[in-house]
Amino acid sequence: MEEIKPQRTHSHDSIIKPNEHDNLETAPAEKDARRIAIEKRLVRKLDMRCSLFVLIYIMNYLDRNNIASAKSKGLTRDLHLNATQYSTCLSILYVGYILMQVPSNMIINKISRPSWYIGIAMLIWGAISTCSGVVTSFGGMLAIRFCLGFVEAAFLPGALLILSKWYTRRELTLRNAILFGGNLISNAFAALIAAGVLSNMEGVLGHAAWRWMFWIEGAATMLIAIAAFFILPDLPTNTKGFTEEELEVAQLRLLEDVGEADQDSAEEGAFSGLMMAVKDFKIYLMMFALTAYVVGLSFNAFFPSLTSTLNYGPIETLLMSSPPWVFALLISMLNAWHADRTQEKLWHTIIPQFFGLIGFVICMATHNTAARYIALFLQAQSYAGFIVFYSWISSSFPRPPAKRAVAIAMINAFSQLGNIAGSYVWKLDSNGYRNAYGIVTAMFIISILLCFAFRMVLINLNKKLEAGEQAWETRADVADKGNRLEHIEGDEALNMKRGFRYLI
Repeated sequence: MEEIKPQRTHSHDSIIKPNEHDNLETAPAEKDARRIAIEKRLVRKLDMRCSLFVLIYIMNYLDRNNIASAKSKGLTRDLHLNATQYSTCLSILYVGYILMQVPSNMIINKISRPSWYIGIAMLIWGAISTCSGVVTSFGGMLAIRFCLGFVEAAFLPGALLILSKWYTRRELTLRNAILFGGNLISNAFAALIAAGVLSNMEGVLGHAAWRWMFWIEGAATMLIAIAAFFILPDLPTNTKGFTEEELEVAQLRLLEDVGEADQDSAEEGAFSGLMMAVKDFKIYLMMFALTAYVVGLSFNAFFPSLTSTLNYGPIETLLMSSPPWVFALLISMLNAWHADRTQEKLWHTIIPQFFGLIGFVICMATHNTAARYIALFLQAQSYAGFIVFYSWISSSFPRPPAKRAVAIAMINAFSQLGNIAGSYVWKLDSNGYRNAYGIVTAMFIISILLCFAFRMVLINLNKKLEAGEQAWETRADVADKGNRLEHIEGDEALNMKRGFRYLI
């Protein structure tokens, strides 16, 4: 196989090492075309395989939230749960979910077969979800919910990390948007799926419909988990189904993106990434910004209730709950695509929040049915900025991968506190949820201000990079790996790294 040379941002020359008989006048264009063709083929294959993440995310969401639909068909009655016990069953999931995210991502970053890790985790949480259909007491449901959160924690930060190990910063936001499309699709149709099961399975084989819902959805999760073993990609160094050239280009793309190979040094210990992450001030700023954002987005768990304030019947309410999320999916894709093209993060994060704020204010200001329904569309599309925020995390902690893995998990885990807080916010349901809307309005404003602060931090860091400082310390073995990939000398590799700038 011919060696594939790196593609510079200022030139397309020397992509493939020339043979002695190459025509020097025509070789560069031919090499450029060959590299581009390999890269297109690589990305096309990768997109097809990573599309399974969308289906996994849908099942992740359904298995986590189907308890709310089960409640409407007698779960609390059959298990003799009071309001406090039911709320405890909801919130206990986040305990395991928060505790396991950082350790799980540290494991994924170290192993060579993350597809197996995700697949095994999915099999386990599917089995746990299925067991929800056989519990007979509060204690049993409490244990199931804790374990479910503990195992489901592996998926989202793990998927984000895997995507960041394959896609460049110019591609990642749109791929994250496709991933989060699973969440938006679930918001749009989860209630309708549950309604279909619950309305047709009551009393079948002597079991309540809510038990059948857990069994059916849990079994579907386990079936998809088996596919994950064979479809999801592993690493750019060992994934089956790609040619040797494609894998080399995959590694080169990430090296060219920030000027350093995407691998950890053998000199670093198991907890080096954790230690680097907890010492980085940027992480804490993003933690609080995302948590405030999540509190603001907490309306999604109560969307049917918010739609019911339009005073339509239960079936009409369910049907009217879906279009705003379809709209949010379209806006999210468009916003992510434009963010990738422009390599801009702040405005693509906060402009959807501004429109969400308009939706909140409309709902506080009027009871007009048409206005409030339009406001629900504006609120739902605010997810578009949330998706860009996650790609901002990955691009702000590019190397080493161990630190990036912990950063993604730490920020995402901490932000789940926003979901817990949000469950209490929307209990303020008087006067069309006016007080709740006031709280989420304040949270969006706080998130916007913190995003501006984060941008100022990155601008300051970019000035230091222009003055000659390094964004991170490069270990000798990592530098050697990059030089071997690029077929270049150390000085040229250093110049590539000096060109790195944080995306703002």
